[in-house]
Amino acid sequence: MTTQPPHQPQTAPRTQGYLSELFSLEGRVAVVTGGSSGIGRAITRALARAGASVVVVARTEAGLTATVEELTAQGCRAAWVSADLSTREGVRTAAERAVEAFGEPDILVNSAGINLRPPMDELTEDVWDATMAVNLEAPFLLGQRFGPGMAERGYGRILHISSQQAHRAFVQSGAYGASKGGLEALARSQAEAWSPRGVTCNVLVPGFVMTPLNARLSSDPEKVAALAARTMIGRNGLADDFAGAAVFLASPASSYITGQSVFVDGGLSVH
Repeated sequence: MTTQPPHQPQTAPRTQGYLSELFSLEGRVAVVTGGSSGIGRAITRALARAGASVVVVARTEAGLTATVEELTAQGCRAAWVSADLSTREGVRTAAERAVEAFGEPDILVNSAGINLRPPMDELTEDVWDATMAVNLEAPFLLGQRFGPGMAERGYGRILHISSQQAHRAFVQSGAYGASKGGLEALARSQAEAWSPRGVTCNVLVPGFVMTPLNARLSSDPEKVAALAARTMIGRNGLADDFAGAAVFLASPASSYITGQSVFVDGGLSVH
């Protein structure tokens, strides 16, 4: 008497197909500002490995070339644009150069930012203007350039990187906190305008993440430990903690999520 082994369902191909339908970015084009360092670089890698052709926009060519070389070595499609996002002309030039690589984008990630936070008594108009230009005006201008085209084509994803300082004041929020509060309001306005035509606009809100942008705080072990203790998970964030959330919010899976601020902070904001 012979017996047959239990039937083993062929679930892997079916599972892969389902996950691809939900999360794949194949055929999509993404532009990521600040995409050569910190959270922006982690998001750049995630979008590219999920199938998107990614254009990385930042200031420093060394970081840009290193990021793109890493991605192309992995078989991803990537290009870079060196740009100064502190001026309107610089933003407009960056947008047009970004389109030259792979065409009009389906995904825009605004991760570029500057972190100038002197004490409020010492906050000058120059610091205020510089902070607003990079952290708020550049995302507005890029949205105006790319958002209507996404809406016309019926698909788009705009993702901004904000900060805890948009919701609570600490470690001298100053102009930085104000710019991030404005950025979250901008996302809601963009969602109101373009989501009826298939463009979702959302925000990721980090906790404390050990990146070059937070170099000042990172150099103080006591403050780093105190911030970790404020989380529910018991550690501070890593740039790669944002990969999954970014792919989700850039993918078809998030088509009914818009105008939202999604906290990726280990529970810091609710602890």
